[in-house]
Order: sequence, then C-alpha cells, then structure tokens
Amino acid sequence: QVQLVESGGGLVQAGGSLRLSCAASGLRFRLSTMGWYRQAPGKQRELVAAITSGGSPNYADSVKGRFTISRDNAENSVYLQMNSLKPEDTAVYYCNARAMGVVKFDYWGQGTQVTVSS
Repeated sequence: QVQLVESGGGLVQAGGSLRLSCAASGLRFRLSTMGWYRQAPGKQRELVAAITSGGSPNYADSVKGRFTISRDNAENSVYLQMNSLKPEDTAVYYCNARAMGVVKFDYWGQGTQVTVSS
C-alpha cells in the first residue's frame, strides 16, 4: 500500500519559516521524482518545487530563492524548507511521487495546510 504522509504545516507570520516533510512508503522511492504542489482556495493546484531521482531541483518562479526542496533516499522522505513566507503562500500543500519511465506511477499525499498571516 502506497502512502505519502505530509507533516509540518501550520500557521506562521509573514517572514517566518516552515519545513514540510513527506514520508513515503510502499513505492520505489529512488525512482521517483518528488514534488510539492499547492492549492489555494478557488485556485488550481500548482507546482511549487520538484526534485528528480538524481537530485536535480526545480522551482516555481514565485518561490525561487525562498524555498528549498531536498530528499533523503535513505529515509524515503522529501522536504520543503520555506523561508520568508508571504500571505500568498497560504494553501494546502501536497506531496507527489511520480515516475514516468519503464515503471510508471503517480501518487499524492493528503495535504497539509500552510497559513501565513500578514
């Protein structure tokens, strides 16, 4: 059974920091591109950051320089360090595991709420 369990969300003031974690089980983590997405009320889900199986990150323009994605293959976990948070970062953040090669899968976590107050 595949599970992606996010943690670390919460309420923080603008300018503050949070670190999201996603623990994966039941999948071939080392093959996965791991991503963090977010969805604000009334908006579409959008990619925040992703990191390939080889460790190459990419970021949405809106978070470049403020957020850092990392992964620990030994722990089957991916992290999102969020600094200098802004009210517009408020959203539900979802962890995603995806593989598009010979092995294909696309899994989502249940989401964790991040609220940034002004």
